[in-house]
Amino acid sequence: MKTTLFWHRRDLRFDDNAGLAAALQRDEPVLPLFIYDKEILDKLPKDDARLTFIFDHVEALGKEAHEAGGGLLARHGKVLDVFRQLLKDYDLAAVYTNEDYEPYATERDAAVAKLLQEHGVEFQAFKDQVIFAKDEVLTKNGKPHHVFGAYSKTWQAQLKPEQDFKPHPSKRLFKKENLRRPARGDASRPTLQDLGFERHEQYTPPAKLPPAKVVEHYDKTRDTPALDHGTTRMSVHLRFGTISPRALMQQANELNKKLLNEIIWRDFFMMLLWHHPNTATEAYDPKMRHLPYRHAPNDYQAWCEGRTGVPLVDAGMRQLNQTGYIHNRARIVAAGFLVKQLFIDWTLGEHYFSEKLLDYDMSNNVGNWQWMAGTGAVAAPWFRVYNPDSQQKQYDPDYEYVKKWVPEYGTDKYPSPIVDLKEGRDRALELIRKGRGK
Repeated sequence: MKTTLFWHRRDLRFDDNAGLAAALQRDEPVLPLFIYDKEILDKLPKDDARLTFIFDHVEALGKEAHEAGGGLLARHGKVLDVFRQLLKDYDLAAVYTNEDYEPYATERDAAVAKLLQEHGVEFQAFKDQVIFAKDEVLTKNGKPHHVFGAYSKTWQAQLKPEQDFKPHPSKRLFKKENLRRPARGDASRPTLQDLGFERHEQYTPPAKLPPAKVVEHYDKTRDTPALDHGTTRMSVHLRFGTISPRALMQQANELNKKLLNEIIWRDFFMMLLWHHPNTATEAYDPKMRHLPYRHAPNDYQAWCEGRTGVPLVDAGMRQLNQTGYIHNRARIVAAGFLVKQLFIDWTLGEHYFSEKLLDYDMSNNVGNWQWMAGTGAVAAPWFRVYNPDSQQKQYDPDYEYVKKWVPEYGTDKYPSPIVDLKEGRDRALELIRKGRGK
């Protein structure tokens, strides 16, 4: 039996799925596939909460596919090795998937496409996790935007909601006559234990659109870290595609333009990373690539553990360490403190967030860290330094957020600041001036 595989990656849903909808309109039955990629998993701690999140959603998809009269195939290994085996196990007509724009993903997909082509199997990838990708939003000169304001203006000018927010008919087509079950030997899927992982659950909101009331008040509540429902908390679902990005964009477009603007940043950062994959590990601005960052392992460890003596920084880092989530305002303050007051390399902060964040997304994380460090395509001016004390007074004046995550604050058990904020600021500005352009 000729079969089309649909390869799930950052789209762990059957509803409104661009690549899946296209696959289901082919003549062959479709078998959904998920690969637990050893190249990624081998770098994760054995109790990584993200793996538990992914595993649970893959299993839920498997159950849903079975109830619809089909099934879901899950394999564990290096991606090319998995596809070499699939070519032996199944008579493949095509492999469909959705695009991924990170450097490793683009190299991996090119290698998979080449392998399949050698065996006469079609490979197609579709735009799904963004509204506009790659070269779809350009300047009047046909170049990629490097200024967010201009990008956002162009993005919104060319938006056609009835087209760009239109859901794909994957759910309507997901029925027995369009599906196939895995071969007999593939009836079972690997368990967490088979993958070498332990169950580690962290709270995430349900995989559905946030309440309208939350979206409507987003612009007024988003910067108050003590509020439990001041933000949508949809970032983890956007990261793994457990909700439709089109549906969330449409909701934001209708109810709160500030939220829409924040999600446009996501498209923007993905576009930048796709055009400039080197920025995953080095400054976008060549003048900022050789800054004399401090080697200060004790200060860095204090930052990681939330014991810097700066309340809002410590609260944010402890929230991150305990929950896999950090409020956006605390992210800004914690990141600014590391790269400016401590003058420690932004890539160390980016790496730590990559290990801890449930919603870790390389393009967003890299883009925002470079913004804070003043090294990116779009960046806060290198001489802008956020003052954690001023941020505390403005966004958590009663210390509600701080006291929740730093219960010893205000007692003799809470440490003194590891750096004088003014001295740290002055040191960073001096070292940046000396290092720029070298």
